[in-house]
Amino acid sequence: MAEIKIEQKKQIWPWLLVGLVIAALLVYLLVFRDSDKITEAVSEADDITNTNETDLLGVNENNLTVAAYVNFVDQNKEKMSLDHEYTNEALLKLIEATNAMANEVGYEVRADLDKAKEYAKMITKDPFETTHADNIRKADDIITNVLQNIQKAKYPGLAADIEALRSASELIKPGVLTLDQKDTVKNYFSKASDLLQKMN
Repeated sequence: MAEIKIEQKKQIWPWLLVGLVIAALLVYLLVFRDSDKITEAVSEADDITNTNETDLLGVNENNLTVAAYVNFVDQNKEKMSLDHEYTNEALLKLIEATNAMANEVGYEVRADLDKAKEYAKMITKDPFETTHADNIRKADDIITNVLQNIQKAKYPGLAADIEALRSASELIKPGVLTLDQKDTVKNYFSKASDLLQKMN
């Protein structure tokens, strides 16, 4: 009698199991390796700014209202006369630029800026009034506070720029004729322009 050799069928499930384990390892390495890099980058950014809040300094808003204010200040550095037309226009453009930047980052400032706008309008009513510097200073202080709040919330890297703006505002002396301190007033507008340009 002839013997019939029966071979056992090779089982495929161990190979499938090995294949699944290898595929799982590859997926794990590809997915979690990239997330580790992202986590490291976020940690490094937090260490640089010493905050966990969002710093929008690297984000370009490219707001046209802010750009219009920056251009106005750059192109009109020499203008300032008794009628305070330049100062009024600069303040109004600064208020609009500040409002536009606040809207970009989701910060509500309308009530404060409306008050600053009232002070800006007061300086054009009577060109011979001697309290224009007082109104300019009040408007500047309001705008500076708004910009500082925006900076603290969204641009922690610009703390030194806010301090420079606050110092420029404090140099405007109430009770002194505006034309006697026109360089100081123009310096404030210039510092505000620099700050808004960095935010934008």
